[in-house]
Amino acid sequence: MVTGPSKVPRGALSAGERVLLVDQKHRGYLTTLTSGHIFHTHAGMLAHDDVIGMAEGSQVLTSTGRRFLVVRPTLADVVLKMPRGAQVIYPKDLGAILLAADVGPGMRVLEAGVGSGALSMAMLRAGAEVVGYEMRADFARRARANVVEWVGDDAPYDVVERDVYEGIEESDLDRVVLDLPEPWRVLPHAEQALRPGGILLAYLPTINQVSALRAAMTRSRFAMAETSELLRRTWHVEERSVRPDHRMVAHTGFLTTARLLAPTG
Repeated sequence: MVTGPSKVPRGALSAGERVLLVDQKHRGYLTTLTSGHIFHTHAGMLAHDDVIGMAEGSQVLTSTGRRFLVVRPTLADVVLKMPRGAQVIYPKDLGAILLAADVGPGMRVLEAGVGSGALSMAMLRAGAEVVGYEMRADFARRARANVVEWVGDDAPYDVVERDVYEGIEESDLDRVVLDLPEPWRVLPHAEQALRPGGILLAYLPTINQVSALRAAMTRSRFAMAETSELLRRTWHVEERSVRPDHRMVAHTGFLTTARLLAPTG
């Protein structure tokens, strides 16, 4: 069953669906239901056939009597657990990127540095048409596979093995989203590829990279530049024990956005 943005799975769990099995310590395991298969775990074995046909949110027992909760995975679950070659963008940043770049239905987006496809999946789910530039063939293959697994093979998505530093073939783009080390080298190409008013977003791990990008933007047609980062802290809430969790996802990356101005003169 395709679990893409236009096909929302409902009803009983069926063969071919990916599910998340959550144990009593809140550890999640992603698997695809296949008739006749067995899910092996430290807590015992679980037959896929025992899960197929159940309602989402049910509890299932392993061969040793241990309980697992079975639900359909969210995009965040898939992003953190899917096969990957490159480091993925964390879910906390994926949502912020969609809003900061204002990615929506029907928009034509160029993504450079697709990595494992996490951001591609989020933008496709938002309704955008995405072309990805990726220099490494293994990353491009992995991104395609992850996207097809999540959205299906009929999604408006294409990954091209191309160096964005050497130019952008597409034109009249609505958005350019960059996850690569030197985004300032892309600015001249983005000026030609984006429509006036279009948004460029760069995701960078260090403030030195951000500084170089912002300096280059002052010499370009990009304006209204803004840089931000998000820190996410979860809480432990159990009866009278209410406190921040010992671990948190703090700095992961800086988001810098800017709008392309119309040519003058």
